[in-house]
Amino acid sequence: MLRRTFLQSTAAFFGAGASASLVSAAEGNFEVTRTEAEWKEMLSPLEYKVMREEGTERAFTSPLNDEERAGMFHCRGCDLPVYSSEHKFDSGTGWPSFWQAQDGNIETKPDRMLFVVRTECHCRRCGSHMGHIFDDGPEPTGKRHCINGASLTFQAA
Repeated sequence: MLRRTFLQSTAAFFGAGASASLVSAAEGNFEVTRTEAEWKEMLSPLEYKVMREEGTERAFTSPLNDEERAGMFHCRGCDLPVYSSEHKFDSGTGWPSFWQAQDGNIETKPDRMLFVVRTECHCRRCGSHMGHIFDDGPEPTGKRHCINGASLTFQAA
């Protein structure tokens, strides 16, 4: 009986997590809003999955992971400047990583999708999911903003 209860509980847990991933990245009032149809029209399927459904692109697939020029990374959803190339570093994780965001341009919320609580980050202007923030980054902040390249564009200086 214990095995059946465990399996049912596990299935319910993962079922709830899967349905939760179909919710937009952040709820609230944002300066830039679009209908689901408008988002789908302007984004590729991968960009939509990442930015609007809190998905994750595969590691080492974004060309922005290797971007080394001076410039600014912007939110793909609304063009808000979110990360400076001055704050980018190679974390070895396969995703663009930064130790700091542009002041006030990202917001966070708890992400309980896995077995641990992580800190999800999203654009403060359109609510698009960007990635997660971890406490294993370099000084001076000690933070690693692990960002999906699909949620960003880059403008060279």
